[in-house]
Amino acid sequence: MDARDVLIDGIERSCEVCHGLLDGLTADQVNWRPGGDHNSIGWLVWHIAREQDVQIAALAGSEQAWTAKGWVDRFALDLPAGSMGYGHTAEEAGRVVVHDPCLLSGYLDDAVDATIRYLKSLDEGSLQDVVDQRWDPPVTRGVRLVSVVDDASQHAGQAAYVRGLLP
Repeated sequence: MDARDVLIDGIERSCEVCHGLLDGLTADQVNWRPGGDHNSIGWLVWHIAREQDVQIAALAGSEQAWTAKGWVDRFALDLPAGSMGYGHTAEEAGRVVVHDPCLLSGYLDDAVDATIRYLKSLDEGSLQDVVDQRWDPPVTRGVRLVSVVDDASQHAGQAAYVRGLLP
């Protein structure tokens, strides 16, 4: 097992958590927001998929599945097409309304598949390549990919917590 395999395992685990927690939920449950204005399961899982899709497409130099596969139109969110949840206000997060939990699972699967394809395309040495000079120290491909896995893991855990709060 090399570093790429570890990253793949991490991203697959978060995906499995999301599929498990979405299983059997209604659209109302997926969109329920604790306290009326906190992140819903739908927003959290959508953000996991969007964050991966945006970052992996940028690394791969490819189009996001969000637009390339028509997910942006199928979700039809009242948000800019490029929105991914980063910096959303509570009001903006509330605009992520999922009418069919299967739609959410499908987009997540496409984002995860793109992530895995990308990881399998890399040679292990390329994980040391600097991909973002805006930080000190500059961000390597490996560090960026760990951030993707970490973000997915944290938000999957948050979504599982919200499921436990469902009325």
